[in-house]
Amino acid sequence: MADEVGAPKDRKILVAVDESEESMHALSWCLDNVLFCSNSKDTLILLYAIPPKAVYPTFDNTGYVFSSDFLAMMLKYNNDVASFVTEKAKTMCKEQVQDVKVETRIEHGDPRDVICEVAEKLHVDVVVMGSHGRGLIKRAFLGSVSNHCVHNVKCPVLIVKKPKPDCRSK
Repeated sequence: MADEVGAPKDRKILVAVDESEESMHALSWCLDNVLFCSNSKDTLILLYAIPPKAVYPTFDNTGYVFSSDFLAMMLKYNNDVASFVTEKAKTMCKEQVQDVKVETRIEHGDPRDVICEVAEKLHVDVVVMGSHGRGLIKRAFLGSVSNHCVHNVKCPVLIVKKPKPDCRSK
């Protein structure tokens, strides 16, 4: 990733983060292996996608079971979790790599679509994300965010799989 003169190119690296261990492992791996040369021109973009609410209002004879106050409380909770996760990730970046530019983005929507849209909108050079390692059945029902991004993002996508604990070391 160098320009015609050979100088390092400014890179935009999008890392999808959530509250999972796999996500934080992917970020740590990225910091150690992608940003290892500490190119101060690199920009690390931490993206948290708040999924659409899974609580749908249901009717009874008095109106909605889930009041607007309850839905507002759920939205605030989701925003608080997103802020906590992005701040934790930002702190990890500052501790592991000196002089890296870190931006955070919190978006609402299906994580599969959000990651693809943000990657395209910001013209990132690479997307880094963790793999939850779901089995075939769970992937069939829940879908795979990483698989969707690999097939739909126009830049390279790096999937970082968290190593399973070695059973023999016990």
